[in-house]
Amino acid sequence: MANKQVLSPVPGTFYRKPAPDQPPYKEEGDQVAAGEAIGLVEVMKSFHEIKTDFSGTVAKFLVDNEDPVMAGQPLVEIDG
Repeated sequence: MANKQVLSPVPGTFYRKPAPDQPPYKEEGDQVAAGEAIGLVEVMKSFHEIKTDFSGTVAKFLVDNEDPVMAGQPLVEIDG
């Protein structure tokens, strides 16, 4: 099984939760299906849902909640 990376499509701020008072979309060790959201990137008050293109297990988040990210930056590794 090879690790695949989910990349940020845009520069902005990465969020692991849909809202501050809600749980994270996914935790390390969780299963994820193709097309499922793993986080959000906020750019100038516009939120872009980040979805994975493949199924597997969340191996590791490569950025922390509320970290600034660049377009093309790896956000999470999926084992599968």
